[in-house]
Amino acid sequence: MNILTRPILEFNLNNLLDNYNVLAKIASPATPAAVVKDDSYGVGSAIVVQALYEKANCRNFFIAHAVEGEKLASLAPNAKFFVLQGIGDDSIALFKKIPQLVPVISSPQMLKFWQDNAISGVKPVIQVETGLNRLGFREDELKKLTPQEREMFCLVMSHLACGDEKDHFMNAHQIETFEYIKKTYFPKTPASLSASDGVFLGENFHQDLVRLGAALYGINTAPYRPNQMKNVVTVKAPVLQIAHLPKGDFVGYSATYRASSDRKIAIVSIGYGDGLPRSLSNIGKVFFKKDGKIIETRIIGRVSMDNIICDVTNVDGLQCGDIAYLADDFYTLDDVALDAGTISYEIMSRLGKNPRFDKRYI
Repeated sequence: MNILTRPILEFNLNNLLDNYNVLAKIASPATPAAVVKDDSYGVGSAIVVQALYEKANCRNFFIAHAVEGEKLASLAPNAKFFVLQGIGDDSIALFKKIPQLVPVISSPQMLKFWQDNAISGVKPVIQVETGLNRLGFREDELKKLTPQEREMFCLVMSHLACGDEKDHFMNAHQIETFEYIKKTYFPKTPASLSASDGVFLGENFHQDLVRLGAALYGINTAPYRPNQMKNVVTVKAPVLQIAHLPKGDFVGYSATYRASSDRKIAIVSIGYGDGLPRSLSNIGKVFFKKDGKIIETRIIGRVSMDNIICDVTNVDGLQCGDIAYLADDFYTLDDVALDAGTISYEIMSRLGKNPRFDKRYI
């Protein structure tokens, strides 16, 4: 019998590469770029960049901050790393040090900073606002750009607000606005509008470059249709103890669960300290694999910092050291998020960056 104590995260890099190739094929002939910000949504940006660079010939990556690119640039020496949060006093030294970093300029103030600190051989990206009302130049600011300034960028980009809802009116509004801005201000500049969700909206949304993010990692960014992506992330944790729960006894903090009959419970080594949402208390599902079968159980009581308690009355032969599955092919992070009342992006980011996990790569 194995005695394990740490939760486990498994990442299937073969599936990630397959997802990249599928998305690239759908978006062809647009250039595919991989979004590896936030440590590749928690998967591990160094490993993801190496895999995509060496095995999928990916040469364009998007990160949030220049500091994220400091360790990645050497792993992909012929690639560009587009920095979504742009450039400022706190990052200019890195841009000067690493010429592969390309700033995304999103405001007149940042453009002025870039012009005062321009790096020879680097052409920045300009982000324009088309309806999300987040980062980006508004049209009144674009009108003030000189012809020379309009031609200084290597890419004009924007971001969809409702790309995960195929028939949402905002999609038509944003692409119409984006096409107008391109034609009026950047007629010769390559363009990028879509992240993963936009890939599934049709050819006109692909433009010249698509930014492949969440879908790479198996998340369903087009929930109006069955997920075409392969699962990348498996979350599991060992059973630390199995106990008898008598009828009438309570479980966990605040005694939110009371046994209506005699039950068998398993205490599993994962909790909100590992990134598991506390909102899964008395709701979340946990699975066990026994004799070739997948058996569903439920979390009972509150999710605590380090543990959950599961009702395993229906699981025969369960032992300490057996593995509980919190997410897998049959119950993905999208399913977990639905039960938790959040989005899979958030859960993946929380889990993936937690140092308490035993991380394993397939």
